[in-house]
Amino acid sequence: MDLYVNHLGPGSKEVLAASISQSPNKLLIMDTLKQLEDKLPEGVNPIIHSDQGWYYQLDYYREKSDSLGSIQSMSRKGNCLDNAPMESFFHLLKIESLPEIKSCKDIAEFTWLFRKYINWYNNDQISNKTKI
Repeated sequence: MDLYVNHLGPGSKEVLAASISQSPNKLLIMDTLKQLEDKLPEGVNPIIHSDQGWYYQLDYYREKSDSLGSIQSMSRKGNCLDNAPMESFFHLLKIESLPEIKSCKDIAEFTWLFRKYINWYNNDQISNKTKI
């Protein structure tokens, strides 16, 4: 799974792009970057939080990411706090959707559930952003 979170301002952690695959591969990460490119508001430089996965270090990934004006925030080895926004997102996903996730029959059902969660996360969750 590849996921990018954009920080548009204080307290904003909107998910702008997400792709799901059964394994990390070029198609997965390039699809996610394409989604990001299509949704990126003018003049915004997203922070892309990631671990040190090999695919985030490849030249074509870094070149495309740089062309979008993004800032890569790659966690240091053994330090999950560097990747705190993503760790927080996945923690919330797990605790709020775990029963549904466990009952998924295939990747298509998981993808549907995941997209539904992202929509809720971006638009309806109780946060400073939504003022609810």
